[in-house]
Amino acid sequence: MAQAKIQAKCNEVCGKFNRTMSMADRAGQLLSSLDQLEVRVEALRETASSMEQERECILEMIQSLQNSQEMHNISAGEREELTLTADRLMGRTLSVEINVGTIRSSQQEEALCKATSIIDEIVQKLLVDMTESRRRLLALHSACVTEAPPVPIDQKFQAIVISCALEDQKKIKRRLEMLLRSVGNAEKNIKIMDHQKLEEPKTNGSQ
Repeated sequence: MAQAKIQAKCNEVCGKFNRTMSMADRAGQLLSSLDQLEVRVEALRETASSMEQERECILEMIQSLQNSQEMHNISAGEREELTLTADRLMGRTLSVEINVGTIRSSQQEEALCKATSIIDEIVQKLLVDMTESRRRLLALHSACVTEAPPVPIDQKFQAIVISCALEDQKKIKRRLEMLLRSVGNAEKNIKIMDHQKLEEPKTNGSQ
């Protein structure tokens, strides 16, 4: 009888020990699964971010083609057909919606709002004074790069950007780069059109 009680007690202890090990094993498996899912989540975010950048790039290229000097050097019929095609591509690209959310603290949220407001203010003045706006955009962009920039840095803007979330810092830099390219293309087209205007009297006079 005593031996039976001892065996029963041993079986009870061993049973508890096995159940505990089983729970630990299950917890370990669940943790391993979550670790694997975390890798996939980060890969998903990186892929979505790359797609977001590709969408921005395509939109910028379409706009650049629409505003290019080449579009003015073709016949009206060809221009109309190309414009319709560009508009169709623009619409199809805009129909692709990609949103990679960023988790921010209240401080990071405030910093992003300040940075966005500063850029928006410059954008609104682009048509009024493109040269000065370009200078300011260059100063803002210099605040976002790690290498020594060739132009003065906007120290105030740099402090604001540093307070932003890392993903927002990258987006701010990309937006400034896109704006600078747009301004550069606009200045180039203006110079070409102005040059053609100046050349017209010479052409007419030689005929």
